[in-house]
Amino acid sequence: MTPDERRNGILKVLEETETPLSATKLARQFGVSRQIIVGDVALLRASEIKIFATPRGYVLNRDSGSQKHTIACRHESLSLLQKELYLVVDNGCGLIDVIVDHDLYGQIIGQLHIFSRHDADEFLSRLNKTHSVPLSALTGGVHLHTLSCPDEASFRRVLEELKKAGILFEENL
Repeated sequence: MTPDERRNGILKVLEETETPLSATKLARQFGVSRQIIVGDVALLRASEIKIFATPRGYVLNRDSGSQKHTIACRHESLSLLQKELYLVVDNGCGLIDVIVDHDLYGQIIGQLHIFSRHDADEFLSRLNKTHSVPLSALTGGVHLHTLSCPDEASFRRVLEELKKAGILFEENL
């Protein structure tokens, strides 16, 4: 298999799956090293194919016509992080990313692509397993999320629930 055939194969696999695929899994599937896959994905991205690297693996951007909204949140505990994630997905929306405004580095964006409790639980499990801290820890708990919502009603439900939970940082209306 040539490198071009492999890259086309990676793209085809990403198009056919809804769940993130790790570089390690793709490497096994194509019989190459993980680093080769990372390089292939970088070249695909350079050719303007929208592939996102999430904590669970690579996903292809599928803009399904959903509404995108940015909200500001604040919390400092992992229990409130879990509550935040659950409130968003339980009300029909997904978390595309998390954004913090760091004093030294400026804006830092972490890709999340969390659309279900399962995704949230995997993220939280990985956070604990790697002894990592959320990006919001860099900014006293203040952070932004880009949400993907199927409609305005879902977005409004998320805002209301986050506000009730004391997580919504400012009025996002």
